[in-house]
Amino acid sequence: MRVLRWTGAFLVLGSFFVGDGRAQEVAEPPRTVRVSGENSVTVAPDQATVRFGIVSRAETAEEARRQNAEAAKSAMNAVRALDVPDEKMRMESLRLQPRREYNPETREHEEKGYEATRQAVVELSDLEQLPRLVTTVVQQGASRVDGISYGLSDRSSVRDEALRKAARRARDKAELLATTLEAELGPVEQIQEQSFGVDQPSPRVEMRAKAASSDAAPAPDAYAAGEIEVNATVQVTFVLR
Repeated sequence: MRVLRWTGAFLVLGSFFVGDGRAQEVAEPPRTVRVSGENSVTVAPDQATVRFGIVSRAETAEEARRQNAEAAKSAMNAVRALDVPDEKMRMESLRLQPRREYNPETREHEEKGYEATRQAVVELSDLEQLPRLVTTVVQQGASRVDGISYGLSDRSSVRDEALRKAARRARDKAELLATTLEAELGPVEQIQEQSFGVDQPSPRVEMRAKAASSDAAPAPDAYAAGEIEVNATVQVTFVLR
């Protein structure tokens, strides 16, 4: 019985040393090359967002608010007349505040009634309607055009194409480096998307209510959308053989 106990102890101890020896075996990390790929896709926009400013001034706050509400209703009706769905238009919160003007003689700011301001936002999917939309809405209640921005209805597909082109560019760079240094490009070890950006055109279309006649309206060229550039950058690590 004593011999068996010592034998068992020897076997366990031997197994411990064998396992410890294997733990000390450290595999060498694979040789790798890390590259970045950048590329872009340029497309024409297919939608626009127009922001109209509606400003009303009056002696009293209530009168300024009432006039603004009427102008906003008229502007929205003008948008509906162009067959724009209700879900593509919205009216933002009303801002009502005292109106002050500087008097150079007294060198003081004087009360000049009240001013009510809000914005109407319209999303347009038919860009050919844009000049007509701007002119009609300013004529029918809006005080000015605060801005026009262009966009894409399907940005994800354009983004995916930019990423594919960036990834191919990264592989081309890695193959060039590996071939130049007499190595062979192996499988991908790691992929990381580093950046994604959209450069959008933003035309300056300045129009106010007093200049909204057909003779004064901006020419269609003033609304030229230009092109949208979608950029993507990826970082890829390849194993070298």
